[in-house]
Amino acid sequence: MRAIDTDAALAVRGVTHVLTHANVPKLGVPPVPPAFSVRVPMQDDEIHYEGEPIAAVLAQALEAAEHAASLVRAGIEAAPFSAHPGGDRAVAVVPRESGYLSYETDAEHGDVERAFAGAPVRHSAMYVQPSRHHNPMEPSATLAEWHDGTLTMVDATQWSYGVRMVMCGLFDLAPEQVRVRSPHTGGGFGCKGLVYPHQIIAAVAARVSGHPVRIALTRAQMYSMAPYQPQLVQTVSLAASDDGRLTAIDHESINVTSVDEDFVEYATLASRTTYAAPAIRVRQRVQRADVNLGTAMRAPLEGAGLWALGSAMNELAAQLQIDPIDLRLANYADVHPFTGQPWSSKKLRECYEEGARAFGWRRRPNAPERDGSWLVGQGMADCAMGTIRFGSSAQVRLRADGRAVIQSGTQDIGTGIVTVLTQVACEVLGLKPAQVSCEIGDTALPEAGPTFGSSSTMGVGAAAMAAAKDALKQLRDRSGHTVREAPGAEAITAAMAAAGAQEVVGAGSFTPQESEYALHTFGAIFVEIGFDPELGILRLRRAVGRYSVGRIVNPRMARAQILGGIVWGWGKATMEASRQDERLGRWLSQEPRRRRAARQRRHPLRPRRRVHRRGRRAREPDRRQGHRRDRRHRRRRGGGRRRLPRDRQAHPRPPDHPRQSRLARRRRL
Repeated sequence: MRAIDTDAALAVRGVTHVLTHANVPKLGVPPVPPAFSVRVPMQDDEIHYEGEPIAAVLAQALEAAEHAASLVRAGIEAAPFSAHPGGDRAVAVVPRESGYLSYETDAEHGDVERAFAGAPVRHSAMYVQPSRHHNPMEPSATLAEWHDGTLTMVDATQWSYGVRMVMCGLFDLAPEQVRVRSPHTGGGFGCKGLVYPHQIIAAVAARVSGHPVRIALTRAQMYSMAPYQPQLVQTVSLAASDDGRLTAIDHESINVTSVDEDFVEYATLASRTTYAAPAIRVRQRVQRADVNLGTAMRAPLEGAGLWALGSAMNELAAQLQIDPIDLRLANYADVHPFTGQPWSSKKLRECYEEGARAFGWRRRPNAPERDGSWLVGQGMADCAMGTIRFGSSAQVRLRADGRAVIQSGTQDIGTGIVTVLTQVACEVLGLKPAQVSCEIGDTALPEAGPTFGSSSTMGVGAAAMAAAKDALKQLRDRSGHTVREAPGAEAITAAMAAAGAQEVVGAGSFTPQESEYALHTFGAIFVEIGFDPELGILRLRRAVGRYSVGRIVNPRMARAQILGGIVWGWGKATMEASRQDERLGRWLSQEPRRRRAARQRRHPLRPRRRVHRRGRRAREPDRRQGHRRDRRHRRRRGGGRRRLPRDRQAHPRPPDHPRQSRLARRRRL
């Protein structure tokens, strides 16, 4: 960047500051992670990717700031750049250490080359998963304020303590000088897990201006100032005997990363843990480009690689003319294939059996069949995810009135950790949910781990359980009463009165320990897909899933997560892709409204709300009265659609009827 002109922006009424690399103070080096990169924004005149922030306009009103930002002019000197790779294996290199190497990049168990050389059956294929953006419903936003050398931030983050760590590193502060609150994170799916430019700029701007500064990213800014799941090019090779038993697995995964850091998406973990094979080799590589840095997305690690491995298994089953379930059962891993550890629990066989029975898998046709204008096919796949654990702590405060308050600095991204913590406390204390409250999302509370990797229930839940038990122990010691397990509100109130205490505070923590067991979750998913070749329409007609995931704390929440995962997987398989302009290095279609997304079709038996000509909405139909009340209401108003003859109501025309036009059929679908 040769020069930057901010005079026109400063002349706008209400604008107080325009920050650039020329007037932003030099900052320290943050730890990576939780910082997304060692490259701190607006510290020099280099631009490494399209959308990188080069200036920040501060104004008393949002409208003034937006208008002034459009007046900032920068002189840019073009330089050669590496565009986003197009889905091949070119220029792939071994990743360097930059904070993102959580596992080995290369690992081998057994002699893979020898196994492939002697295998009678071999299958190899390449699988490309495009880059995808998270697109949470709530974009990222942060508010920063300085007071007497102390920084307070209200942030939409999945890791409040990570934000505090970064701010301490940037401004050379002690942890007690930074407070981060995250009362409502909103959707995240991984894109709010680390600390990104807008959070750093907000803190810097607040310090320079002496006023609170709020930054809320637009949808378009979420594509460049927030991360995405990078493109993955995976090559899976399988060697097997004639009866389908695997003799070797060779899995290579290549993901796109930035020129500054090497983020690694460990998709090859799926091949280490899923199927039994005497020889397994995995390799992780990266392709560096002048793009913003990627990160994990919902179902990281195995979720990114299992679809490629499962696709290769299904293709091998077709090559051998073996049922995909039978092929998986022939290669069932009774112990961890790479380490030999026994599983803590695994009921994947039962998942196969129950899922196949509920779906009717064994009765399915051997080839796609016709259903009117639809071509219908069935398929199945494995589900798996490792067990990610973070250390956490919590407090439980017992009050004299028999109520309890749970305190922990964890975050809620919509998965329901507050409900889980309440359930845990109720189980230990014998209280009703209305008698337990929960305080989260504040670094002034006991420290908890980040909210990603499906880790909060295990980590924070265990800490809350220990804190509740500690509170009961203290109550027994101070009151002299024999307080039983799960005593209930009345017993707690009596013991508190005997102890002469208004409050008893119990503390608990969870620290991950090395286990002799391999900790993993498993499942099987069966789907039926419909395709209309005339209209080019895909439909997920039905899906059946069975899962082995250990103890379920809340069945309703677990079911919601599973259903969301099925919809997410359907969208990933059929619709989701973020494309770049190779000439400009710019993400295209930077608005969700311009993109397709998976959604649930309206239930055919669920009545729609009707809108009359006068603009008033009809009342909901009374199902117990057979919609009679709704029909009378429509007749009185003179609105609604014309009623069809009774014979046509009883015998609706099927979608493939010759008199049904293509447009009418599409509307019906």
